[in-house]
Amino acid sequence: MEIELSINGGDHTVDVDEDTPLLWVLRDLLGLTGTKFGCGMALCGACTVHVEGQPVRSCVTPAGALGVAKITTIEAIGRTPIGRQLQRAWTSLEVPQCGYCQSGQIMAAAALLAIRPRPTDAEIDQAMSGNVCRCGTYARIKAAIHQAARELAGNKT
Repeated sequence: MEIELSINGGDHTVDVDEDTPLLWVLRDLLGLTGTKFGCGMALCGACTVHVEGQPVRSCVTPAGALGVAKITTIEAIGRTPIGRQLQRAWTSLEVPQCGYCQSGQIMAAAALLAIRPRPTDAEIDQAMSGNVCRCGTYARIKAAIHQAARELAGNKT
């Protein structure tokens, strides 16, 4: 079945079953490999993308259920002020070790900063709790979110 999707500002038509997970459409059909497969059960967060600005686990989201919703992946998050600042903070604080989970981490952090421009530690912990980092870089992730929030606040004044 042909499904039309709006991804990273572009329209894409794919021929897949309605229940095909968005993750496989992104990676296998569209070549957007920044979104990672982790667990396949929405438990680890490696596959996090934004659907209408909300963090969503693409491994369990059927492509056919998205309709005209705007989808943003890690490939395009850097086009937004929040995403760009998060990527800078991630680099500056050398957050990744293996890096596998980092696209999902950044996508979750971007969704948080969009609704909480100056999050507390507790708000960061809650928003990021579904994103697993096997390398344990949680302290650096939190520091990078705080740094990005400070920089964004400074850019607005």
